[in-house]
Amino acid sequence: PARARTEAKGPVERLHERIVAGDRGWFFAQIADRVSERRTAMGLRGQLAELCGTTQSAIARLERGGRPPRIDTLLRIAEALDCDLSVE
Repeated sequence: PARARTEAKGPVERLHERIVAGDRGWFFAQIADRVSERRTAMGLRGQLAELCGTTQSAIARLERGGRPPRIDTLLRIAEALDCDLSVE
């Protein structure tokens, strides 16, 4: 009998499954926590918004997890915080 071949799913596939299933909160909460921790560690307050070319309210929404961030915004934030952006 032929065996069904199962392949290990990569991080992008697992992320896609969780997002499709409606389980997005954990992912955006992690982003919010990391941005907030790094910003605080660097002693930045309103300056992060200015460095990213966005508004303070947009940064606050991201840190509260109020709205999913766009990838280009995340890239600008990573650059302003002098860190790498990686999705696992």
